[in-house]
Amino acid sequence: MHIDWSHFTPWTSLAGGLLIGLAAALFVLFNGRIAGISGIVGGLLRPSRGEVGWRLAFVFGLVLAPLAYSLVAVLPARRIDASTTLLIVAGVLVGLGTRYGAGCTSGHGVCGLSRLSPRSLVATLAFMASGFATVFIVRHLIA
Repeated sequence: MHIDWSHFTPWTSLAGGLLIGLAAALFVLFNGRIAGISGIVGGLLRPSRGEVGWRLAFVFGLVLAPLAYSLVAVLPARRIDASTTLLIVAGVLVGLGTRYGAGCTSGHGVCGLSRLSPRSLVATLAFMASGFATVFIVRHLIA
C-alpha cells in the first residue's frame, strides 16, 4: 500500500469536518430537522405544505456553495474513473440503500451519531463495511 503524503491534508479535512458539524448543529437548532440529504431531497418528491421552501434553499445551498468557494480559491480538478453506466448503477444502489437504511451517511453518520442513536451506529457501520468491501473487491479482486 502506498500513501501519497503530498496530498495528505489533515488541516483542510479537519476544517471541513468542523464546518459540516457546525452546519448540522445549526440546522437542527434553528429548523428542528436532521440534515440528512436523502430525507431533504426525498421530501421534495412528495412535498408537504410549508416544506418546499426550506428544502429547496438547502439543496440550492449545496449546489451554490462550491460556486461561491470558487470565487476565492481554485477548485480541485474533477476526475471520475468510471463509465456512465457504472455511475448510474452506483446511484441507483445508493438510492436503494438510503431507502432501506432509512437515511444516508449525512443523516446517520453525522447527525445520528452525534445524537448517540443506536440505529445510526448500526447504519454507519453497515455503510462503512460496504464501502470497504466494495473498494477491496474492485481494486484487488476485479482489477
